[in-house]
Amino acid sequence: MTEKEKMLAGEPYDSRDAELLERYSTVRNLLHSFNHEQLTHPDEKTKLLENLCGSMGENVWIEAPFFCDYGKQIHIGKNVFINYNCVFLDSNTINIGENTLMGPAVQVYTATHPLKATDRITNDKKGTRYLTSSKPVTIENNCWIGGGAMIMPGVKIGENSTIGAGSVVTKSVPANCFAAGNPSKVLKEL
Repeated sequence: MTEKEKMLAGEPYDSRDAELLERYSTVRNLLHSFNHEQLTHPDEKTKLLENLCGSMGENVWIEAPFFCDYGKQIHIGKNVFINYNCVFLDSNTINIGENTLMGPAVQVYTATHPLKATDRITNDKKGTRYLTSSKPVTIENNCWIGGGAMIMPGVKIGENSTIGAGSVVTKSVPANCFAAGNPSKVLKEL
């Protein structure tokens, strides 16, 4: 398996792999262009996003600045709005359903590391490295993710659910629920 295949399979992978670093570098250039493109050129911003993301539906609006690692693992449905300063660490798939709204500074993480330092830090002929793996994140249709929320690796947010601002979502949230807090928990059904 290549390091990218390991990454997408959720297995430990080398994030310093040449193929991954090449894509990472390409994405840095795309993001620089996207984050500095004038609002008066929305068609150019859309073209940049289409080159960045794995797939994107119609009527997607992402405010700049926006940040991600690889881009191609991000799949966005139609009629999605993503506000300023959002960060998507897309070492694995991030699926965002149709009609989803994200407030400013939402962070979606797929990358994870072992908790124990001796399991996380490795030393070999390449030097010191950190064991990394990833888990996909899914946000289904019609969700609202409040500003500053953090969505952790492996989380699925069910259809029509709302996540309160500033929440840290460590476990999946069922459909038609309001969840908030740190760690977030379901507070009521909608």
